[in-house]
Amino acid sequence: MDNRTEQLRKIKEEVLALKSSPLYKERIKNNVFPVIGEGSHYAKIMFIGEAPGRNEAATGRPFCGASGRILDELLASVGINRKDVYVTNIVKDRPPANRDPLPEEITIYSPFLDRQIDIIQPQVIATLGRFSMDYVMRKFGLDNAITAINKMHGEIFDARTNYGSIKIIPLYHPAVAVYDSSRKQELIDDFKVLEKFK
Repeated sequence: MDNRTEQLRKIKEEVLALKSSPLYKERIKNNVFPVIGEGSHYAKIMFIGEAPGRNEAATGRPFCGASGRILDELLASVGINRKDVYVTNIVKDRPPANRDPLPEEITIYSPFLDRQIDIIQPQVIATLGRFSMDYVMRKFGLDNAITAINKMHGEIFDARTNYGSIKIIPLYHPAVAVYDSSRKQELIDDFKVLEKFK
Protein backbone atom coordinates (compact mmCIF):
# COMPACT_ATOMS: atom_id res chain seq x y z
CA MET A 1 0.00 0.00 0.00
CA ASP A 2 1.55 3.32 -0.99
CA ASN A 3 1.82 6.25 1.39
CA ARG A 4 -1.12 8.20 -0.06
CA THR A 5 -3.43 5.18 0.16
CA GLU A 6 -2.33 4.63 3.76
CA GLN A 7 -2.95 8.27 4.71
CA LEU A 8 -6.39 8.27 3.05
CA ARG A 9 -7.27 5.01 4.82
CA LYS A 10 -6.41 6.70 8.13
CA ILE A 11 -8.85 9.52 7.31
CA LYS A 12 -11.56 6.93 6.63
CA GLU A 13 -10.94 5.26 10.01
CA GLU A 14 -11.12 8.61 11.82
CA VAL A 15 -14.39 9.58 10.10
CA LEU A 16 -15.89 6.16 10.89
CA ALA A 17 -15.14 6.80 14.58
CA LEU A 18 -16.25 10.46 14.59
CA LYS A 19 -18.72 10.31 17.49
CA SER A 20 -18.34 14.06 18.11
CA SER A 21 -20.26 14.77 14.87
CA PRO A 22 -24.01 15.41 15.25
CA LEU A 23 -24.42 13.40 12.04
CA TYR A 24 -22.78 10.31 13.57
CA LYS A 25 -26.01 9.39 15.43
CA GLU A 26 -27.97 9.71 12.17
CA ARG A 27 -25.51 7.37 10.47
CA ILE A 28 -25.85 4.72 13.20
CA LYS A 29 -29.65 5.11 13.47
CA ASN A 30 -30.10 4.69 9.71
CA ASN A 31 -27.41 2.03 9.33
CA VAL A 32 -25.65 3.93 6.53
CA PHE A 33 -22.06 4.84 5.71
CA PRO A 34 -19.91 7.93 5.71
CA VAL A 35 -18.72 8.90 2.23
CA ILE A 36 -14.99 9.58 2.25
CA GLY A 37 -14.21 9.94 -1.46
CA GLU A 38 -13.05 7.83 -4.39
CA GLY A 39 -10.86 7.97 -7.45
CA SER A 40 -7.17 8.34 -8.22
CA HIS A 41 -4.92 9.19 -5.30
CA TYR A 42 -2.73 10.99 -7.87
CA ALA A 43 -5.59 12.88 -9.57
CA LYS A 44 -4.82 16.13 -11.37
CA ILE A 45 -8.45 17.20 -10.87
CA MET A 46 -10.34 16.93 -7.58
CA PHE A 47 -14.10 17.47 -7.44
CA ILE A 48 -15.53 18.63 -4.12
CA GLY A 49 -19.26 18.51 -3.48
CA GLU A 50 -21.19 19.48 -0.37
CA ALA A 51 -22.50 16.40 1.46
CA PRO A 52 -23.68 12.89 0.60
CA GLY A 53 -27.28 12.21 -0.37
CA ARG A 54 -29.37 9.10 0.31
CA ASN A 55 -27.83 6.87 -2.37
CA GLU A 56 -24.34 7.95 -1.37
CA ALA A 57 -24.90 7.21 2.34
CA ALA A 58 -26.44 3.83 1.45
CA THR A 59 -23.36 2.78 -0.56
CA GLY A 60 -20.52 4.85 0.92
CA ARG A 61 -19.73 6.17 -2.59
CA PRO A 62 -19.79 9.83 -3.65
CA PHE A 63 -22.05 10.97 -6.48
CA CYS A 64 -23.60 7.58 -7.24
CA GLY A 65 -27.27 8.59 -7.60
CA ALA A 66 -28.98 10.89 -10.12
CA SER A 67 -26.38 13.65 -9.58
CA GLY A 68 -23.64 11.08 -10.10
CA ARG A 69 -25.08 10.04 -13.46
CA ILE A 70 -25.02 13.69 -14.54
CA LEU A 71 -21.44 14.06 -13.26
CA ASP A 72 -20.42 10.98 -15.28
CA GLU A 73 -22.04 12.48 -18.41
CA LEU A 74 -20.28 15.80 -17.84
CA LEU A 75 -16.90 14.07 -17.42
CA ALA A 76 -17.51 11.99 -20.55
CA SER A 77 -18.40 15.16 -22.49
CA VAL A 78 -14.81 16.40 -22.03
CA GLY A 79 -13.14 13.00 -22.35
CA ILE A 80 -12.25 12.58 -18.67
CA ASN A 81 -12.46 9.12 -17.11
CA ARG A 82 -13.98 9.22 -13.63
CA LYS A 83 -11.33 6.85 -12.26
CA ASP A 84 -8.65 9.43 -13.15
CA VAL A 85 -10.14 12.17 -10.93
CA TYR A 86 -10.86 12.22 -7.21
CA VAL A 87 -14.42 12.92 -6.04
CA THR A 88 -15.36 13.84 -2.48
CA ASN A 89 -17.50 16.19 -0.36
CA ILE A 90 -16.75 18.61 2.45
CA VAL A 91 -19.19 16.92 4.83
CA LYS A 92 -18.66 13.15 4.93
CA ASP A 93 -21.99 12.10 6.50
CA ARG A 94 -25.46 12.70 5.12
CA PRO A 95 -27.45 15.57 6.66
CA PRO A 96 -31.04 14.45 7.47
CA ALA A 97 -33.47 14.72 4.55
CA ASN A 98 -30.66 16.01 2.29
CA ARG A 99 -30.80 19.45 3.92
CA ASP A 100 -27.93 21.88 3.38
CA PRO A 101 -24.91 21.26 5.60
CA LEU A 102 -24.80 23.47 8.68
CA PRO A 103 -21.77 25.70 9.41
CA GLU A 104 -20.82 23.57 12.44
CA GLU A 105 -20.94 20.41 10.30
CA ILE A 106 -18.60 22.01 7.76
CA THR A 107 -16.30 22.97 10.65
CA ILE A 108 -16.22 19.37 11.96
CA TYR A 109 -15.57 17.69 8.60
CA SER A 110 -13.46 20.23 6.70
CA PRO A 111 -10.14 19.25 8.35
CA PHE A 112 -10.53 15.82 6.70
CA LEU A 113 -11.02 17.49 3.32
CA ASP A 114 -7.99 19.71 3.94
CA ARG A 115 -5.90 16.59 4.55
CA GLN A 116 -7.28 14.90 1.42
CA ILE A 117 -6.19 17.92 -0.64
CA ASP A 118 -2.70 17.84 0.92
CA ILE A 119 -2.35 14.09 0.28
CA ILE A 120 -3.65 14.02 -3.32
CA GLN A 121 -2.11 17.38 -4.31
CA PRO A 122 -4.45 18.11 -7.23
CA GLN A 123 -3.56 20.79 -9.79
CA VAL A 124 -7.23 21.74 -10.15
CA ILE A 125 -10.02 21.80 -7.58
CA ALA A 126 -13.48 21.93 -9.16
CA THR A 127 -16.10 22.81 -6.57
CA LEU A 128 -19.63 21.49 -7.10
CA GLY A 129 -22.21 23.83 -5.58
CA ARG A 130 -22.12 27.00 -3.52
CA PHE A 131 -21.16 25.51 -0.13
CA SER A 132 -18.04 23.87 -1.46
CA MET A 133 -17.25 26.94 -3.59
CA ASP A 134 -17.49 29.18 -0.53
CA TYR A 135 -15.36 26.89 1.66
CA VAL A 136 -12.61 26.28 -0.91
CA MET A 137 -12.36 29.91 -2.01
CA ARG A 138 -11.99 31.03 1.62
CA LYS A 139 -9.53 28.23 2.42
CA PHE A 140 -7.21 29.51 -0.32
CA GLY A 141 -7.57 33.20 0.60
CA LEU A 142 -9.89 34.14 -2.26
CA ASP A 143 -12.61 35.61 -0.03
CA ASN A 144 -12.64 38.89 -1.97
CA ALA A 145 -13.46 37.11 -5.24
CA ILE A 146 -16.62 35.42 -3.86
CA THR A 147 -19.91 36.50 -5.39
CA ALA A 148 -23.02 34.48 -6.30
CA ILE A 149 -22.34 31.12 -7.94
CA ASN A 150 -24.38 32.19 -10.99
CA LYS A 151 -21.66 34.80 -11.63
CA MET A 152 -18.65 32.60 -10.79
CA HIS A 153 -19.43 29.24 -12.39
CA GLY A 154 -16.91 28.16 -15.03
CA GLU A 155 -14.35 30.84 -14.03
CA ILE A 156 -10.73 29.94 -13.19
CA PHE A 157 -9.04 31.33 -10.08
CA ASP A 158 -5.34 31.02 -9.24
CA ALA A 159 -4.34 30.03 -5.73
CA ARG A 160 -1.30 28.77 -3.82
CA THR A 161 -0.99 25.65 -1.70
CA ASN A 162 1.89 24.31 0.39
CA TYR A 163 2.79 22.07 -2.59
CA GLY A 164 2.57 24.70 -5.36
CA SER A 165 0.11 26.68 -7.47
CA ILE A 166 -3.42 25.43 -8.11
CA LYS A 167 -6.51 26.39 -10.12
CA ILE A 168 -9.91 26.69 -8.42
CA ILE A 169 -12.92 26.30 -10.73
CA PRO A 170 -16.38 26.81 -9.22
CA LEU A 171 -19.07 24.77 -10.98
CA TYR A 172 -22.77 24.24 -10.45
CA HIS A 173 -23.74 21.12 -8.54
CA PRO A 174 -24.86 18.40 -11.01
CA ALA A 175 -28.20 18.28 -9.14
CA VAL A 176 -29.08 21.53 -10.95
CA ALA A 177 -29.61 19.46 -14.11
CA VAL A 178 -31.49 16.75 -12.19
CA TYR A 179 -34.12 19.30 -11.13
CA ASP A 180 -34.11 21.27 -14.40
CA SER A 181 -32.90 19.30 -17.43
CA SER A 182 -32.94 22.43 -19.59
CA ARG A 183 -29.84 23.60 -17.69
CA LYS A 184 -27.70 20.58 -18.57
CA GLN A 185 -26.15 22.35 -21.57
CA GLU A 186 -24.96 25.14 -19.27
CA LEU A 187 -23.15 22.55 -17.14
CA ILE A 188 -21.66 20.90 -20.24
CA ASP A 189 -20.39 24.29 -21.41
CA ASP A 190 -18.82 24.94 -17.99
CA PHE A 191 -17.04 21.57 -18.01
CA LYS A 192 -15.23 22.49 -21.23
CA VAL A 193 -12.90 24.60 -19.08
CA LEU A 194 -11.50 21.34 -17.65
CA GLU A 195 -10.36 19.98 -21.03
CA LYS A 196 -7.00 21.73 -20.87
CA PHE A 197 -6.20 20.23 -17.45
CA LYS A 198 -6.89 16.55 -18.08
